[in-house]
Amino acid sequence: MIDRTQEPFIRIRGLHKRLGWQEILRGIDLDVWRGETLCIIGPSGEGKTVTMKHVIGLMQPDAGTVQVDSIQVNGLRERELAPVRQRVSMLFQNAALFDSLTVEQNVAFPLREAGVRDQKEIKDRVAAALDVVGLGQHGQKLPVNPSGGMRKRAGIARAIVTRAQCILYDEPTSSLDPVVSDVIDTVILRLQERHGITSLVVTHDMKSLFKIADRIAMLKDGLIHFLGTKEELRACPDKIVQDFINGRAEVDF
Repeated sequence: MIDRTQEPFIRIRGLHKRLGWQEILRGIDLDVWRGETLCIIGPSGEGKTVTMKHVIGLMQPDAGTVQVDSIQVNGLRERELAPVRQRVSMLFQNAALFDSLTVEQNVAFPLREAGVRDQKEIKDRVAAALDVVGLGQHGQKLPVNPSGGMRKRAGIARAIVTRAQCILYDEPTSSLDPVVSDVIDTVILRLQERHGITSLVVTHDMKSLFKIADRIAMLKDGLIHFLGTKEELRACPDKIVQDFINGRAEVDF
């Protein structure tokens, strides 16, 4: 259930970021409401993943502020980011699993890193997380064995095992076939509907976008070019928006 009666779970104001000579972000303002799925779209190199990395403190802004559950993230030292990273987990494009650990051991890793020592608690929480993503029978496999979609689902299980309130997804359906992509989308929706998880999703997958998004933000030239619902996106008369979501290009050979 999306809750707009409280402060946004994620609040970004005036976010600027330069990488080398290139100004990637030029003053982003964006709210993500508790319990919603907000997707970020836009051409490659427009700062979608850069924006996401600021939320979890993997990057620090040149200017502006980022708040997560009323905690200001920018300026925090690595050790001070622990409370934020208990609330927010990130699923990277390749799921970033340890190949030498089983799926169960990968999912358990953040619990052990957080200091959980009770073996029964670890076992129970790992089993519950794997069940949520439909991998209850695959915990003993090594990540080299599961398919790409199963690796992504294992990564999601690892993200939720800490009982995070928000998950950041960087291209969760990239390199997956349409059927497996639909499985990942269903998992994202299930986490929202059954567990109230807030999701921030970077994607180029338009089918996925129109299935999972409550709202969409489109980045262009380092700014928010469009922000609205799926229905508003479809009805938007802006040529840049329509060309992007319909995959149209003007090419003069």
